[in-house]
Amino acid sequence: MKINREQESALVGMILGDAYLQKTGAHNARLRLEHRAEHREYLVWKTRFIPGLFQGKPTLLKRVHPKTHRTYSYVRQQSNASPYIGKLRELFYPGGTKKIPETLNQWLVSDVGFAIWFYDDGYHYVRDRSLYLYLGTVSRREAITAGAVLQKRFNLRTTIADKGKKGFALYFPASERDKVRNILATYRVPVMAYKIPG
Repeated sequence: MKINREQESALVGMILGDAYLQKTGAHNARLRLEHRAEHREYLVWKTRFIPGLFQGKPTLLKRVHPKTHRTYSYVRQQSNASPYIGKLRELFYPGGTKKIPETLNQWLVSDVGFAIWFYDDGYHYVRDRSLYLYLGTVSRREAITAGAVLQKRFNLRTTIADKGKKGFALYFPASERDKVRNILATYRVPVMAYKIPG
């Protein structure tokens, strides 16, 4: 599979965000994307960024929440399985658990990777004008790695916020708002515009 560095960075942004890498054999894996039904446009945009990687069209599915018993609609699309995706799974899922690798700087090299990551896991709190990028249940060392890469690659200054059960997040001070907005605006997806700080 031929893929350029920008596409690879986009793929890494998906992995850091909401995507899941599913093992399909000794050396192969595939990428699974899932978004709520209202964000179908965003899912399609991501798959079109890397033509030939994904198969078919998004599938509309329903899920019943185990606690609230409410039914949620979401869309799913999976990539073709390949050794290349398998290599990424070994990097980002060592031992089967998602990690932020120390070599992230070699993989997240383009603005589009950050844009996708923020669209997936970033939050813009309009009330207090603050920005966070949630990292999940990673270690503090992994959070430090993520913050260092954003500083080096995109000149974005962050601090680490401990969100308790939600894990660590990267906090962007007011001085970084314009930088984040400019990156996201370059890869604007109308349905995700609410994530772009004003």
